[in-house]
Formats: sequence, structure tokens, C-alpha cells
Amino acid sequence: MFLDKAKIYVKGGDGGDGLVAFRRELYVPMGGPAGGDGGDGGDVIFRVDEGLRTLIDFRYQKHFKATRGEKGRNKSQHGANADDMLVRVPPGTVVIDDDTQEIIADLVRHGQQVVVAKGGRGGRGNIRFATASNPAPELAENGEEGEERWVVLELKVMADVGLVGFPSVGKSTLLSVVSAAQPKIGAYHFTTITPNLGVVSVGDGRSFVMADLPGLIEGAHEGVGLGHEFLRHVERTRIILHIVDMAGTEGRDPYDDWLKINEELRLYNAKLSERPQFLVANKMDIPEAHDNLELFKAQLAEEGREVEIFPISAVSRKGIQDVIYRVADTLDKIPEAPLVEEVADVSERKIYKLGKNDEEDRDFTIRRENNTFIVESPGIERMIKRMNLNSYEAVMRLGRVLRKLGIDNALRKKGAEDGHLVRIGDYEFEFVEHE
Repeated sequence: MFLDKAKIYVKGGDGGDGLVAFRRELYVPMGGPAGGDGGDGGDVIFRVDEGLRTLIDFRYQKHFKATRGEKGRNKSQHGANADDMLVRVPPGTVVIDDDTQEIIADLVRHGQQVVVAKGGRGGRGNIRFATASNPAPELAENGEEGEERWVVLELKVMADVGLVGFPSVGKSTLLSVVSAAQPKIGAYHFTTITPNLGVVSVGDGRSFVMADLPGLIEGAHEGVGLGHEFLRHVERTRIILHIVDMAGTEGRDPYDDWLKINEELRLYNAKLSERPQFLVANKMDIPEAHDNLELFKAQLAEEGREVEIFPISAVSRKGIQDVIYRVADTLDKIPEAPLVEEVADVSERKIYKLGKNDEEDRDFTIRRENNTFIVESPGIERMIKRMNLNSYEAVMRLGRVLRKLGIDNALRKKGAEDGHLVRIGDYEFEFVEHE
């Protein structure tokens, strides 16, 4: 089954907690701290596998969570970092953040990969908090939470040649004739509802991949007739073969069909107008097709338009070899690189120095709701989550940090007094005026 769109949840592994421990060795009095740091959580990484052609696996598994880092150990031993979670995706997969609609990555080459959810860093053990004034601290940090998000995967098939045109113009028939593909063929509209791929052998040692794309209709660029679902696959093709029913068997005007489909392509993505395009005049075995072709050429000349035309009959296979040779020659001359979307700047895991104070450079805002003062700052909220506030020393450290950041003074300016509640993220405590 072919599936070209999926929505999934990804979460990086949480960092392991740091440990509070002390040396307990014989003949080593006042051994000092020996709690190690927690390990980093694993990243969720998408990697391209050229053996995949569909997103069907994501219909049955929608949640991907990397493992947590190991907790710190005694004897100053670092907890093990968690393994990254590798998720295989087919070439041509576009990864989009579901909340912001920002393109995270456009994955087109085998082995290409991107981190879509970073793991949290491990918490620091109490060995990191030892100072001259406090040589045996009972302080340790919790591991940082891993990044989590919902992402949308959109697959744009990777093909050298894309067949476009109105429904029932003979795209599937042409693909079945020039390759071993067996697309569904029927005398009704939208027989093809998903892309079909076939390898075309030129006969001189060359070959290329051709995609039979579902038929387009007027208004496709606005989503009419699942237009967006079909049009996005055209973006990956290096050459467009525009199939026209030159016999007009559906009662439509071939020239008008050609104009409308090109307009839909332009309105969907202006760059498609720059893509090499050949017009394949199909159904030339029908008598009316010859007169229509002459009229078509006259209309082109009258409007000053140029397009290379190949008269064929997909049923009788006449004229097909000329198209194949022309396509192969053109492919030899144009770049192999597919069209790639503009992507977000996805940086590598940030490197933190364990000796650096986490509380530096934390911006914040304060707002008041009745007698509760709410401090808003993603950085400070993350910092507090990492603090293990079960010990007296940790609470005192939090107080020092808030004073150092200027939050105490800012609260006073907002009118905070003894007994007022202060909320930072999920944590709430009383404001106490120091003497």
C-alpha cells in the first residue's frame, strides 16, 4: 500500500539524574562528594533508506521515543549516554513541524539524516558543586527533559520523469508500455489515485525512472480533487511529460487542456514553469487526432508559444521510442540534484560545559494575577526543573540564583510582599522578604 503523508510524535530521551554520593572508603576520613553526572538522553534521528518507497510503516507506529540516559553513579562515575533512535524514511521525505509548519528537513539522498528531537543532557552530580566553602554539597541536578514535538511527514516521489495531464489521457497506459510497471488502467476518471513508478530501459544501456502521477483537474493548486496531494509529487521530477488526449475523446479541447494544466503547475509552484517539459500528443491512432494536432500547432504559433511535440499512440506503441530517446538525452544534460525545499537551521546537539553556571543569561518577564506573581522564562523554568529541590541546600541555591538574576528586585517593583505567591513554571512558593 502506498502512503505519502503521516503525522507522528517524536520525543528525545530524558537526561539521567545526577547522583548525591560520598566516598566511604576505609582510612579515608571526610571522603568528600563522589556523585557522578547522569548520561545524555538519546536523540530521535530520521535517516534516508533508499529501499523504502512509502510511509506505510507510520500508519501502524506513530510514537517514537528515544531512551533515557543512565543515572550518575558513585565513585564519580558518569552514567552512560543513551543510544539514539534511528527512524528510517524513504528518499523524498519532507519533515514539517506540526505546530509552526516550519520545514525541519528535506531528505533526498540515501544515508542523509537529521535530528528531529534532541535528547536532554544529563544532570550534574554533587561532585560538580563542591566549593571551598561547601566541600561536601548535597546537591545534584535532575536530567533535562528531551525535546518533543508532533511532525508531519510528506513524501514526494523521487523520479526522473513525471507524467502529468488530465484524467484518462493515457498516462498509465504509457507507463505500462515503456516499463514493467503494472498500474491500474480503466475507462473512468481517477483510475490512478497514487503515484506509480517504473524503470524505463532506453535500449542503449541507459535507463531512468518514470512516475505516473494521478490526473489533475482545474483548481488543483487550491486542493480541488486532492490537487495538493498530487501536485507535490511533480516537484521532484527532473522532466515533465505533459500527456494530452489529442483526439479529444472526452469532448475537451486539447489546447485548452494543455494551457489549464500548465497554469495549475505554475500557480502551485512557479519553479515548475522552468522545468524541461515535452508535450506528448496521445491517441494519434484516432482519425480526429491529426486535424486537432494541426490546429494545436497553429494555436501555438499564433500565441508565440513553443513546446516540443511528440505524436504517439500508447495503445499501438507508435512514436514511443522517439520520446524515450529524447528524454534520456535531456536527462544526460541536466543536473541530477532534485528540487529541495528551504529548511530550518537544525543545529547539532549543543555542547554544555559542566562547570558553567546554568543560571547565566536568563531573560524573564513578570505578570500579576491577583496575589500571585507569575515569572515567565523558558530558560529559568528549565533550570528549576533540573534542580532537585528535596534538600535544604538546593532550596537555598535556588534563592541565591533568583537574587542573582534580579528576580527578587523585579518582584518587589511589581508589588510583591511577604506571603504573596510566586509561580515559575510548575513550581509555586511564597515570597519572603529577607532582613
